Amino acid sequence: MSEQAIMPRIGAINEHYREKAQDYLEKARISHEKYLMGQSNTDLQDAIDNYIDAVKYDPSIPETYYRLASLMWEQGQISIYSAIEQCQTAISLSPNNVNAHLYTGYFMQLSQDYESAEKEYESAIRLSGIKSGRPRMIMSQYLLGKINATSGTYRDYLKFVYYFITGSIMLAWDRTTIKMFYKNMSNDMSVFSYATVGKFLEHAKLYDKAEKLYKRAAQKTLRNEIFYDKIGDLAFQNKDIETTVQCYRKVLEENPLNREVLIKLAGMLQTYFPDNIQDAIECYEKLLEFNIDTAQIYYELGHLYLKKEDKLNSVSAFKLAVELDPDNPFYNNSLGYAFAKAELYDDAIEHYQKAISLNPDPEWTSIVCQALGAIYAGEKGNVEAAVSTYQAGIILDPNNYDLYIALGDIYMADYDLDKAIHSYCDAVTLNPDEEKGYSKLGVALWEKDYLEEALVAYHKAVEINPNNEYSQNNLGILYLDGLADAMEALDYFEEAIRLNPNYTMAYFNAGRASQKMGFTNDAAHYYQMAIDLNKITYDLDEEDIRTRLHSLFEI
Repeated sequence: MSEQAIMPRIGAINEHYREKAQDYLEKARISHEKYLMGQSNTDLQDAIDNYIDAVKYDPSIPETYYRLASLMWEQGQISIYSAIEQCQTAISLSPNNVNAHLYTGYFMQLSQDYESAEKEYESAIRLSGIKSGRPRMIMSQYLLGKINATSGTYRDYLKFVYYFITGSIMLAWDRTTIKMFYKNMSNDMSVFSYATVGKFLEHAKLYDKAEKLYKRAAQKTLRNEIFYDKIGDLAFQNKDIETTVQCYRKVLEENPLNREVLIKLAGMLQTYFPDNIQDAIECYEKLLEFNIDTAQIYYELGHLYLKKEDKLNSVSAFKLAVELDPDNPFYNNSLGYAFAKAELYDDAIEHYQKAISLNPDPEWTSIVCQALGAIYAGEKGNVEAAVSTYQAGIILDPNNYDLYIALGDIYMADYDLDKAIHSYCDAVTLNPDEEKGYSKLGVALWEKDYLEEALVAYHKAVEINPNNEYSQNNLGILYLDGLADAMEALDYFEEAIRLNPNYTMAYFNAGRASQKMGFTNDAAHYYQMAIDLNKITYDLDEEDIRTRLHSLFEI
């Protein structure tokens, strides 16, 4: 009695499951067809998900196995041998299923089991009868591949011709293939029409109308990635960077391996979104899968890792670029810079020297000389090598202002004042509107006791840039310590303080000037400010400031 009550219930559940399975199967077919015509990654994933759900509810449907195998293998989710197993499961469920034999043959062909593949294709042809146009065409393509791959026999060639001709004729009875061909052709015509009209509107500079047309095309056709790409390009022309990035991202949602758009998106992120480094890195990492322009991609990745201050990965990326293109001066220069950032100075020197020896452009190479000279001077303490490198850079580019400044700094550090003055004079002659050269020249002239000349140089620096607190302070020091003019000096110290209220040295010097003029309270105020700020900046000897402060009130 209990069994009679239960059995109808089980039957009802099974029927319900079969209906659910058919629903999922139909959804999967639609998504699969859309994917085949539009190559949308979203449609691909929808098809896979629906096929899996169909199997869950009814594992006896052969179609789900071979179609799921093809899509999962295409996505790299299963191996070719797992795909063959799934297709063979479909054959075991339905030995007369033509598609199951075709898919099995296809995967066997990919695994280079040609004999088994041919048997499966022959089974599909036999089972199809007069509707065997598609299996025959597939067999002809297989035979052609076999001929090209294994130097096939004369018999193989005859079989290819036979199956190609008979298959072409019999396609007339294959309504499924004709229907798919019509859908593809119809969709392609729509894409072509929208693209042609949109291009005309762009040429007519009717950008708003072109954008609206492309948006409609993205909704109406199955190739929306094409039109989102075009909308993104239009947005970029209109300097709408946010929309450009959004559209390129939509393209990649549909087709993550669209190389052209990956390149454009990576460039956009790198240029306009410097804080969004990781997304740009991910774009370049995907581009590596194409195995095209690999050295250039590693080069771009190296710069992105530098922005992240990821020294290890930046070095690794630039090294890979150099390994792929060892005679590229730009790759060697960047690797040298990355090594310098990682404090691996010997390696940095090696690659800077390689970049200089390749010398693609004198002006560019002179800048590399400047970087290499800085390492010799600052990290290696090799003054002679630094001077030689800077001089080599000047020979390459006599108009490199910064090289003259750097050379002057080397001579100043070595207390070779005459040469330092000469270098700084060359700099200001080359660029008389640049403040830095005059400031450094003023220091060198003062050290040489050329006070009047130093005064002229400092005044010129302040004239060029009156908002530089350091120049104001230095000019004040010259008046105070060089010309003993405390009143004139105080004006410059107070201006430096106004420009930078946290300038410890300017308060200290203002205190000295005020003390010299007998302004005790003012001097005390300035010294106390210097003491307070020095606890943060550590610019001065605090004991010296306190001694000066206390001396103000000694009787």
